Amino acid sequence: MTEPSCPCGSGLSLADCCGRLHAGQPAATAEALMRSRYSAYALGLVDYLRDTTLPAQQAGLDLDAIRAWSLGSTWLGLEVEGHEVLGGTPEHARVTFIARWHDANGEHSHRECSGFVQRDGHWYFLDPTVPLKLGRNDPCPCGAGGKLKKCCGPWIG
Repeated sequence: MTEPSCPCGSGLSLADCCGRLHAGQPAATAEALMRSRYSAYALGLVDYLRDTTLPAQQAGLDLDAIRAWSLGSTWLGLEVEGHEVLGGTPEHARVTFIARWHDANGEHSHRECSGFVQRDGHWYFLDPTVPLKLGRNDPCPCGAGGKLKKCCGPWIG
C-alpha cells in the first residue's frame, strides 16, 4: 500500500514530511513549520495548529472556528514563494505563500507573508489575528526579554 502524499506539496509521503512534525519532531525551519501548519489544516489537526502558535497567543485562538474551516474545506494546494531568515535573538523568519482551498462558497486562494519566531528549539507562528493586550514598550511575549516593538511587534503588535 502506498503512503499518502503530504498535503504541503513537497512530493514526499506524509510520514516522511509533515507527519514527523505532527508527531512531535520540531521543525528545522520556519518554512517547514508553515508547510506542516498547512498540512494540519488539510488534516483537521487543530491541536497542532494551536501548539505551533506563539504560546502567548494560544488562549486567544478560536479553535471552534479553526476546526470548522479546516474540516469544511477541501485543501487544493500550497505554493511557497519565499522563505527569509531575519536573524535576531531569538531568530525570526518570514514565509510568503499562497494557500488554495474550496469550501461551500467556492474556490479560494490566499497569499500571505507570515512571521515566525524560534524559541527553545521550536519555531512558532506569530498570528496577526490574535490581539495581545500589550503596549509597544512592554516585554515581547516570545520571551526574548526585549520590547515588543523591537521584537515580534511588526508581526503581532
